[in-house]
Amino acid sequence: MTSPEPLQRWLFQRRPAAAQFPYAAVVDAYQRHGKHLIPDQWTELLTATRNRLPEVRGIRHSPLAAFLTNALDKTDGRYDYRTYLSLNLLPLAAIDGAPASAARLLARRDRLHVQLLTDVIRFELRAIDGATAPLPQLRPESRLVTKRIRHALRAAQPALHRLRLIEETPYGDHREVAQKVLAAVDLDLATEEQLVLTLSMLPVWTVHDEWMFIRILQTFEATFALLAVDLHAIIAAVDAGRPQQAAARLSAAATLLRESAPLWSLMATLQPEAFQRFRPYTEGASAIQSRNYKLVEALCRRPSADRLDSSAYLSVPEVRDRIIDGQPGLDDALAAAQYCNRTAGTSALAVAMKEFAGALHQWRHTHYRLAVRMLGSGEAGTGYTEGTPYLARIRDQPIFEARCHPLAKGMAMEN
Repeated sequence: MTSPEPLQRWLFQRRPAAAQFPYAAVVDAYQRHGKHLIPDQWTELLTATRNRLPEVRGIRHSPLAAFLTNALDKTDGRYDYRTYLSLNLLPLAAIDGAPASAARLLARRDRLHVQLLTDVIRFELRAIDGATAPLPQLRPESRLVTKRIRHALRAAQPALHRLRLIEETPYGDHREVAQKVLAAVDLDLATEEQLVLTLSMLPVWTVHDEWMFIRILQTFEATFALLAVDLHAIIAAVDAGRPQQAAARLSAAATLLRESAPLWSLMATLQPEAFQRFRPYTEGASAIQSRNYKLVEALCRRPSADRLDSSAYLSVPEVRDRIIDGQPGLDDALAAAQYCNRTAGTSALAVAMKEFAGALHQWRHTHYRLAVRMLGSGEAGTGYTEGTPYLARIRDQPIFEARCHPLAKGMAMEN
């Protein structure tokens, strides 16, 4: 068992500094025991740390408070999807965030995307090479690791090219290719970004595959967070009478969503036995609590009253409140444009809406198929959610209802 001595020494200083907090020792303990069974001596010391935060030097510019929120979630009875994935530490795009150009937001998402995926690759290579690595239970065989690396590289490739971290797609042995990509990403990795990667991996148990599981979910969240910001900007463009600009951004969003498809292939390498081993300890953290996914859904069209009052939106009360307070969807923006007779140039937007809807429908269907494979067709989800029956019910729900508007009929005719 790892010793909490570094944490004790830090805590009992007269005025500890946030920059000197022993993150490595704490994260190592969590990865060795799993958050669910971390010894009480660690959580007691971390609780004492949280109590001292007001007097910690440099706390305002430190991730320490956010890290403690995630590390103590089970102790506090606050454990959920957000704390499980350490989303408060990740540099996710946000609707209410500081204004930034579409290119800058995409670059920030791409950086996080490739960092998370190369972290998966690094972890798999360490384990298969016999190096000391956390989460030792149910290590996969080398053939499965090879498949994982191949899918991870494929999922990272578009972002790697946009960031110009690789000039051309490398070919050859999968390990050689992986090492080239790892070297390129490492060379570009800032110290703060490395710290985020370290602090955002607090698995609940010690099964190898949970590492990959967490990173894939974090990667999906990074994409949906950006898609939500994109849709918010697209609605603003329609309101301002710039449908061509809206169409271009929506088409780019559809491309980004399609690029995430290899992540499902990577997730499909999750060993069912491994998933069943760590899944009980994730009780309370369900993807139904994803704020970013619900924002994307609601920014396409306003949810029905029944769905708004279902567990889907009751699980994300702040998103539900935004909708009740009048947050418009793209459907609403199109209806307003039609009412004001601003229909010129909207045919490209109709095409982009169809493109985005197709990509999101495909995403839903793939999610459902994989969930059935892992859980069965009638299995409940985590956090006392319905699980696969819920996914089956929503997978074919329309993304947009704009086809019901006279404007949409006009757009279809223009095409």
